[in-house]
Amino acid sequence: LVAWNNIFDYDSNFQFVRHVLMMDTIFENSVLTSRSIDSEIIHNISYWFIIMVEASVGILCAFGAWKMLVTTGLDTGAFFRAKFYATLGLLMGIALWFVGFLTIGAEWFLMWQSPTWNGQGSAFKFVTVLSVALIFLHQPEPDISSPG
Repeated sequence: LVAWNNIFDYDSNFQFVRHVLMMDTIFENSVLTSRSIDSEIIHNISYWFIIMVEASVGILCAFGAWKMLVTTGLDTGAFFRAKFYATLGLLMGIALWFVGFLTIGAEWFLMWQSPTWNGQGSAFKFVTVLSVALIFLHQPEPDISSPG
């Protein structure tokens, strides 16, 4: 849904990416503005990269959920192997929102200083939900192949 929204309402979140990369709303006297990127091409490439990762996260998690659904009731090993795609999707999502937003966006581009373009709260929520889902996904499964 996030990737879908970013494609069909491109400009809304593009402005977020653009302003974070330009560092034009951070503290006025910051000496770190030399990190800013003013290239519209880089803004669009960065935004499309984010959208492609978001789409990959959604596709991998959905495919992983489907694989787990069709292996439900089979041996534990088949179900465990079916978790691979969902695990990969969840890890990609954590990487995007932790590394991309909380590390690069918030710390390198000082997003935390912007009163308008600060996505740390949303990124933290995504990382938390994805991390909890990953932990839940990797809880030991009961062995349903043996009786009793």
